[in-house]
Amino acid sequence: MPLTTQATPTTYWLEHAWLGSHVEPGVTLQTADGRITAVRTGDATPPPGATVLRGLTLPGLANAHSHAFHRALRGTVQVGSGTFWTWREIMYAVADRLTPDSYYALARAVYAEMALAGITCVGEFHYLHHAPGGTRYDDPNAMGGALIAAAADAGIRITLLDTAYLSSGFGAPPDRHQLRFSDGTADRWAQRADALKEDREHVRVGAAIHSVRAVPAGQLGTVAEWARERQAPLHVHLSEQTAENDACREAHGRTPTQLLADHGALGRRTTAVHATHLTDQDIALLGGSTTGVCMCPTTERDLADGIGPAARLQGAGSPLSLGSDSHAVIDLLEEARAMELDERLRTRTRGHWTAAALLRAATADGHAALGWDDAGTLETGALADLTTIALDSVRTAGPLPRLAAETAVFAASAADVRHTIVGGRQIVRDGVHTLVPDVPTALAESIAAVRG
Repeated sequence: MPLTTQATPTTYWLEHAWLGSHVEPGVTLQTADGRITAVRTGDATPPPGATVLRGLTLPGLANAHSHAFHRALRGTVQVGSGTFWTWREIMYAVADRLTPDSYYALARAVYAEMALAGITCVGEFHYLHHAPGGTRYDDPNAMGGALIAAAADAGIRITLLDTAYLSSGFGAPPDRHQLRFSDGTADRWAQRADALKEDREHVRVGAAIHSVRAVPAGQLGTVAEWARERQAPLHVHLSEQTAENDACREAHGRTPTQLLADHGALGRRTTAVHATHLTDQDIALLGGSTTGVCMCPTTERDLADGIGPAARLQGAGSPLSLGSDSHAVIDLLEEARAMELDERLRTRTRGHWTAAALLRAATADGHAALGWDDAGTLETGALADLTTIALDSVRTAGPLPRLAAETAVFAASAADVRHTIVGGRQIVRDGVHTLVPDVPTALAESIAAVRG
């Protein structure tokens, strides 16, 4: 059965719970209609009839940046050397082979892997819209619909960030691979995106500008206004590569961040993804407009992109979220600690973020970036989305329970997730997915089908 709100009230007893600022032992959560209806602390033993969750329970994790089909590249792209641009050619080859049916099968398996990693909501940065060559499917949103269905059948929430991708670079026409990404103009993109409906409880629809090189400057405002009118999230790849910055300066005499600001694309509902190569003025523009920033450290290091100025961005006023992007690994705990550890490498000092701050990026701030302001906390009224990390594995055993948050962030991995609950329903129980019982086989078969 796909994701639906729980039919009956359920009581959960949490051996240890992270309540936003600290770890609390013995917490009872009552849930009904998919939401937390009561939070009671000080329960040393489970109340009668409660479902017991042993370990550390967190709000569900939010993966704020995903390209589901990139999961098929894992391993393949580690052969030989190269750059982001050579990696991109391999990625295009996989994209060329996807159909709505094969994309559904792959995404369902990928989202099930996310659920096993404690992720309860994904932001899918979706630009694979049409058939190879650019021919529209009978349903112009067949590919987006496949992703929405896949998330439901894997038991997690999705914000489909429907992406405008119109150019191969600063006004140049799309190349042959990119034809299936393009609607031709931002107006035609908006017409197609208008047909996407938030008619299922697990889905929200947002917008994305692939990058300033992929959407001509004169059309950036169309995408930004579409999102603004709907009060929907707007995401954009920003300054991931120095080559993009150089080309933007040559074409427009300003940085990508300045170009976005000029066309009204920054603001509190906007999230810049990567934001790796920024000027001081860029950081001030992003922070001053409270534009969020999604860091994807495992991808940024896998592609040799560089280390983004996350600490400076947050200090300037940008909320931080985390994503697994290319799915070199799917592990939000690894993304959280990688942000801190990368900053340590760059500065040769420690302690830029507390465990609590990193968990907020992975939970509440990640959900907010995806338009789910009512998720990401263990509070009355919040969506009943949570995940439990084992504290007795070979990675997590030993530290004092009061240090469980530090243990989770700096030692645990996705393999330590024991339970994942979405809308009050257990999607992962004792490390086993309840809707997709054999996730490794689902991944292997769906990836084999698109690798050719």
